[in-house]
Amino acid sequence: MISRALWSILFLLAGCAAWAQGNYEIQVYGSDTVRPGMTMVELHSNFTATGSKSTIDGTYPTNHQEHETVEITQGWNDWFETGFYIFTSIGPGNQGYQWVGDHIRPRVRVPESWKWPVGVSVSTEIGYQRPIFSKDTWTWEIRPIVDKQIGPWYVAFNPALERSWHGPSVPDGVEFSPAVKLGYQFSKLVAGGFEYYGSTGPVTGFAPFAEQQQQIFPTVDLDFGPEWEFNFGVGVGFTGSTDHLIIKMILGRRFNFFPNRARHFAKAEMDRTGF
Repeated sequence: MISRALWSILFLLAGCAAWAQGNYEIQVYGSDTVRPGMTMVELHSNFTATGSKSTIDGTYPTNHQEHETVEITQGWNDWFETGFYIFTSIGPGNQGYQWVGDHIRPRVRVPESWKWPVGVSVSTEIGYQRPIFSKDTWTWEIRPIVDKQIGPWYVAFNPALERSWHGPSVPDGVEFSPAVKLGYQFSKLVAGGFEYYGSTGPVTGFAPFAEQQQQIFPTVDLDFGPEWEFNFGVGVGFTGSTDHLIIKMILGRRFNFFPNRARHFAKAEMDRTGF
């Protein structure tokens, strides 16, 4: 029953795509979902130290913009979660503090009980951004996620597909935006590595390299316990279409706002596994 419902949702999600992350939520996803009954609250803080200094199509320049995004994710069962984003921006001069937009992101995963050799999940994200920040105001993204822990090494691959539903990028159709994370666990507390983010243009014909977005982030992840998440990185863009220097931080905390639901699924898992 679970497998049939899971694959039904995967099939429905696979029909659509869109831009989603930008410089608001810079993250390579792992395949795991929030535990049933738990709520994950994350703050994504991204500062563009060196970005565009002139307006593009009437949108704000990105130079010295501080983006603060609140992400709230609810785990429903062992294969489904829903995330909600609130994007805000603090810009220089008369930009000030402004609401940018909101996105919603359902995600399904292959349950651990299937015992696949790699972690697999798929998220889809749809939302709105104000035209002063993005001329493509309504967008959709579908993000397959594959990851694997091999001893102290961790690798994750997110071959995202993006689609604009309202704005100048609509004629471009589906665009390819891959993301990769490679990490190494140096100690129980510290893991370090690299994250890569790209946007190559339409899948029917990639844009010239100089017009693509290409970024590398050396990163560090700190393990403060199972209820916490911390990620810090400094990103360097190496094409003319990419913001050249971005500093990012993710701080997350898991909360048990629905203890009865969490206990129900914990008991069900114990009954199933015997542990």
